[in-house]
Amino acid sequence: MIGIVSNRHTAADYDNDMQRAKSLGIDAFALNIGADPYTDQQLGLAYQSAANNDMKVFISFDFNWWSTGQGYQVGQKVAQYANLPAQLRADGKVFVSSFAGDGLDIAAMRSAAGQDIFFAPNFHPEYGTNMDQVDGLLNWMAWHNNGNNKAPTPGSNISVAAGDELYVRALNGKDYIAPASPWFFTHFGPEVPYSKNWVFPGDLLWYDRWLQLLALGPRFIEIVTWNDCGESHYISPLSSLHTDDGASKWVNDMLHDGWMDMAKPFIAAYKDRATSVDSYITEDLLVYRYRPAPRDVDCDATDTCMVPANNGSGNYFNGRPNGWETMDDAVFVVTALTKPATVTVNSGGNVKVFDAPAGATLFDEINDGSTILLRK
Repeated sequence: MIGIVSNRHTAADYDNDMQRAKSLGIDAFALNIGADPYTDQQLGLAYQSAANNDMKVFISFDFNWWSTGQGYQVGQKVAQYANLPAQLRADGKVFVSSFAGDGLDIAAMRSAAGQDIFFAPNFHPEYGTNMDQVDGLLNWMAWHNNGNNKAPTPGSNISVAAGDELYVRALNGKDYIAPASPWFFTHFGPEVPYSKNWVFPGDLLWYDRWLQLLALGPRFIEIVTWNDCGESHYISPLSSLHTDDGASKWVNDMLHDGWMDMAKPFIAAYKDRATSVDSYITEDLLVYRYRPAPRDVDCDATDTCMVPANNGSGNYFNGRPNGWETMDDAVFVVTALTKPATVTVNSGGNVKVFDAPAGATLFDEINDGSTILLRK
């Protein structure tokens, strides 16, 4: 997310990100750009760092800030960076993507770019995408949802796998960029102009999603995201330089590094087109996560979302985030083991012992021990 890294001043400021991602098996960064005055400076630094670290990058145009009437300008921006050494290419073409942007004048974009483009935007097939004009599509919706960018409801619960099916069917053989995300939470009140307040269910998502992706085997996977703190789906270390967009109140001290570590053998398996991760586990790993406050805790006295705010986006809800009921009070444990082991979990004096087999397994203990789930 280039919009929150204006505090980077040299290519070296990107090196740790490039090196950490490469160590996980990640091949390229999507550089999400809006129209900030520092965008070109940061793109230049990111492209240089990627080249220095044998990584690739590509531009993803964020149509919260770009206009679908700017096809020519989008193409000009592509041309500006297309021939740099770190530019990602697919089938020999310059790789370009987006967030949203349905209705963009693709012919104008391709003309202004002046060279072959592999265009795989986040367009929505249900809007009537002309598949003749794209090389592939990115599905951004990496979370179970209600079909309208909010948490599922009893009458409307669309799984991420259902989104895969929609895109694959519409693409009819063209390339699919499948999403993978650990979770989603945002809680901006009137203190910022981009108020939004909802959560998607994500308790089991990161583990379950990687199993789905191994079975699906798409040409591309995009992890959503490396550093979007404002929506809480970052997997980068907190030491990754970024500015505070107002999310520090729920990001500070909340490390997500374990999600990176958990993904590494899955990434290796995916790149070999394997359907099981087990033989790619080369060292024993245990990753656990939980929310530090119970779901029903009363934080109203200090909550900035208890008052009205601009809801032009339709994403703001007074009070607790929309979808808060979908969360479980649980400790989630993933084991990735080279041989069977016994795992003991002690949460507030509630002790449970699990027999963990070799390979990857998820355990979760819900509602103070009333339910134990084993997913293999």
